[in-house]
Amino acid sequence: MTTTIKEIAAQARVSIATVSRAINNEPSVTEETRARILKIARKLDYRPNIVARNFAQKRSSLIGLILPEISDEFFTKVIKGVDEVAFAQNYYTIVASSHKYASLKDEIITFIKNGLVSGLILLASNLNDDLISVLSKSQLPVVLINSSKKIKRFDRISIADYQGAYLMTDYLIKVKKYKRLAHITGPLDNDDAILRKKGFTNACKKNKVKYIVEEADFSRGSGFNACEKLLKLEKKPQVIFAANDMMAIGCYDYIKKNNLRIPEDVGITGFDDIFVSQYLTPPLTTMQVKIEKIGEEAAEMLLKRIHNFNGFPSMIVDIPTELVIRESC
Repeated sequence: MTTTIKEIAAQARVSIATVSRAINNEPSVTEETRARILKIARKLDYRPNIVARNFAQKRSSLIGLILPEISDEFFTKVIKGVDEVAFAQNYYTIVASSHKYASLKDEIITFIKNGLVSGLILLASNLNDDLISVLSKSQLPVVLINSSKKIKRFDRISIADYQGAYLMTDYLIKVKKYKRLAHITGPLDNDDAILRKKGFTNACKKNKVKYIVEEADFSRGSGFNACEKLLKLEKKPQVIFAANDMMAIGCYDYIKKNNLRIPEDVGITGFDDIFVSQYLTPPLTTMQVKIEKIGEEAAEMLLKRIHNFNGFPSMIVDIPTELVIRESC
């Protein structure tokens, strides 16, 4: 049976209003009383009815987070970053995926129309004019996790994709002395993939080295397939730079299956520095992105906007990248 604040009030010998103020961190409650109430609430395993609370307060303590998918480590780390910041400020996070089963527009409209959320964080590889119009008309505070510089209307978290890819490629050419390079891209309707490809190709052109590009979709399986194509070429690349670590792991799968060696037969590098990268054999050289920080910054930005919706101009937070040198190239 669900515990109510009436039961907590009875045990704490205070009014229901005092319990409500204590749980909502209102300053009118003394620290001693608040501590006693919260101790009883924990003991009774109290769980607030969020919908009822929103109705009573005439505001929502929920924020929405829409991701392309929730299956790999990059996205779970973004969720963790958002949720920790939100929870610390008495907000809860609703997570939805636009991958496979629903269109991004449908997910956005669902969040807007149900009225449950006070703001929305959206990780979108690109936004067309139709989606931008839907978001603008909603008047809902929105933060985008998107590297496109074309979007200026909304607050935005941006990863240093171009700079990271350029730095990685420059390192492979100048320090590691590779002469034939390959790049496995993400889907080329994705802003992050486009910028990482551009950083790679520009560094190759500037250093006058031969290169080849193979498109994939950021998944482990697509990395496997792209690696197979590249290593069946007559002039095989000496090193493959995958646009994310999941595709680099797919390259490891193909190389292991065919009894090849990393880096003796072919070097492999990635992008993101997901947790497992350091435990591969050999450990993966990659561009580190502080993935949890993406979620943390997005949540901080959204909560500022919720509390002062029209009080400041659109913001951009840039998340830097850093080369992590290991043993795979």
